[in-house]
Amino acid sequence: MGTEVFSHMNWLAVLAAGVAYFVLGVIWYSLIFKTAWIRLSGVNPNDPNAKKGVAGIMIASLILMIVASLGIAILLSKVGYISLMSGVKVGLVAGVCFSATGICISYLYEKRPLGLHMINAGYNVAGCVIAGIILAMWPK
Repeated sequence: MGTEVFSHMNWLAVLAAGVAYFVLGVIWYSLIFKTAWIRLSGVNPNDPNAKKGVAGIMIASLILMIVASLGIAILLSKVGYISLMSGVKVGLVAGVCFSATGICISYLYEKRPLGLHMINAGYNVAGCVIAGIILAMWPK
């Protein structure tokens, strides 16, 4: 792969996809799965140390979601056709084959609860699909 893919990259779409992925996380972890995630992860929200460094974690995670969105944009550019379904399919491939499997492989060795696998892997699959849709449907 040459670097020419970067010269044709829609960087605003990549940024928007990364931000949407991040916003999904806010909804996923603070509204939908908050109680289950806290219980399964072992995080104590009442511990004063739990809030230390949260801003840095949020910034780093946003940057990583933008990088993931860039990867999805590259995959979409290689597919050669851009439609809603190509965004969904590429997002699913990235989410299931890369994000979810990477999380679950680590969690198997860490002996994390299956519910935590499902919450965190599910979030990343959904985030990749959303990013794929945004990137595929963004006006060129």
